[in-house]
Amino acid sequence: MPPREPIRRFYADWGQYRSRLVEGVRDLTADQLAISSGPGQAAIWALAAHCAGVRVYWLCGVLGEPGADTTPFADPFAELLWEDDPDHPRSAAELVDALESTDAIIDRCLDTWTEDMLEVEFGRVVENGPQLHTRRSVLLRLLSHDAFHSGEISQLLGAHGLPAIDLWVRRPG
Repeated sequence: MPPREPIRRFYADWGQYRSRLVEGVRDLTADQLAISSGPGQAAIWALAAHCAGVRVYWLCGVLGEPGADTTPFADPFAELLWEDDPDHPRSAAELVDALESTDAIIDRCLDTWTEDMLEVEFGRVVENGPQLHTRRSVLLRLLSHDAFHSGEISQLLGAHGLPAIDLWVRRPG
């Protein structure tokens, strides 16, 4: 039987998308990170932090992958994480750390999971009852979740005359 190859090749561009989100928030000031679409809506800092926190919830909490303790979200099942506290906005440095530390968990999964592992089911119980999820479905959920919130952040930045986040354009070199 030939050795199983890691699945990274199936998700090769995801690292680029994740790095663009980091680049998009890295140099923002506290005032820029506080931009939201209106009262009661999440600020840029909360959207970026939410991306990081959700990665830990799904990968470490639901799928049981290690690494939560290397992130700001040591308890994947905590009711309130630090992105949920609007009275304690996070700095660009904190967001970069959260995104990069959770990127490392994703990278480890992409480098160790094989194609035959993608359809293994994992359960979780939510308000409406039990659910089953596969590694494949969780990776697709996280990729689309990151892209969705990166788009929200990009729109907020662009609406305030700041550089938008472009996940897809390839840069030379």
